Amino acid sequence: MPLRTPFWGLFDYQLDLDVYRGGALTVWDGGSLYDAKLLGQMDYTYAPVSVLVLMPFAWMSFEAARIVWSVGIIIALYLVIMLSFRALGRRASWPLRCLAIALVAVVMLLEPVRTTIWYGQINVFLLLLILADLLRDERSRLKGVGTGIAAGIKLTPLLFVLYLALLRRWRTLAGVVGGFVLTAVVGFAFLPRESWAYWTDKIFDSNRVGAPQTLGNQSLRGMIANLMHTDSPNTAVWLVLVLIALGLGMGSAVLAHRRGHELLAVSIVGMTSCAISPMSWGHHWVWFVPLVVICVDLMLRADLSVLRRVVAGAGLVALMLVAFAWRTHFAYPMWFVNRTVPDAYFTGLFFKSQTGPAWAQWFLVYPYNAIFAGTTVATLVVLGLPVVRSRRATLSAPEEAVSDSVEAPPH
Repeated sequence: MPLRTPFWGLFDYQLDLDVYRGGALTVWDGGSLYDAKLLGQMDYTYAPVSVLVLMPFAWMSFEAARIVWSVGIIIALYLVIMLSFRALGRRASWPLRCLAIALVAVVMLLEPVRTTIWYGQINVFLLLLILADLLRDERSRLKGVGTGIAAGIKLTPLLFVLYLALLRRWRTLAGVVGGFVLTAVVGFAFLPRESWAYWTDKIFDSNRVGAPQTLGNQSLRGMIANLMHTDSPNTAVWLVLVLIALGLGMGSAVLAHRRGHELLAVSIVGMTSCAISPMSWGHHWVWFVPLVVICVDLMLRADLSVLRRVVAGAGLVALMLVAFAWRTHFAYPMWFVNRTVPDAYFTGLFFKSQTGPAWAQWFLVYPYNAIFAGTTVATLVVLGLPVVRSRRATLSAPEEAVSDSVEAPPH
């Protein structure tokens, strides 16, 4: 889609950024943040402390804010990619930096990233904050605080508390809780009325984010709503799927951590939070960016067999095809958010469910959950099989060998 396409061009909308600015201006003018209808019909859905972070953009013109915000997203993408490579053991070099710049252009073709830029969303910044926090050295006293601050702005990163508890990483868990509590305290200190309204009422109203039966809702609840064509999806079915997703996500993340693949583990937890959330727009799934880096790293590793590198390449191609910003053009006027548009260019494979064959609806409606399921199952299989084989070999070994292996120091 050409960048200069009116309204639908990559840098030609930034509605959510305007909502952020509207929320900050409402507070600055003494209005009620969660009762105001921003831009005529939009609700503010983030925690009160986010307004303090976003206030500088309210003091700029919208044109200046959208330039600063968009450039910031591109820089954040570069830093996310470089952090990911560093977590995979690669040193920063000029060839690697050039590769990272190229990958910024590549991941901008993914719907979650493209839509983040087009809406002016905050997701890439939160992704960067969490990766910079959780991939740092274990000896850091502030580890976890950044993730807690991210959760204080947007609640979904709170799932990292469960992940850290399963690993018994109590110091980092305390950092997450501390960072989260800090944001709440700051919110109450500067915005007591808004904080009370949010933490006692608005936080429980998921419909403020959007209706469940929306094609862009790539959560499990959205999957049920879209497949069953209802805005009241069955809660029991949703909770069962949430428990299955938590089992897959936490099980594979813990396994990945214990096998030394921390970037993969953190990415899986991030995707799990998107899957189980009541509402997860396509742009919430920016966790695909570290997955792209992981696949590229595997393809470049000379110590792996050709077969494994080919499989990694196939996985990257599959990820790109499913998460690609496929364009669906509707050549007739429609009402879009707060205005009438002469025609519409929607991006994302899930919009192909409108024009795709009936037999493919089960996949087209929720492709991102398929990526989540594929990643977690592949992690359990690839990383879990060697452990199973090792245990079987140990159990079948002579008793003396078992005794020696138990007493031997760990490698």
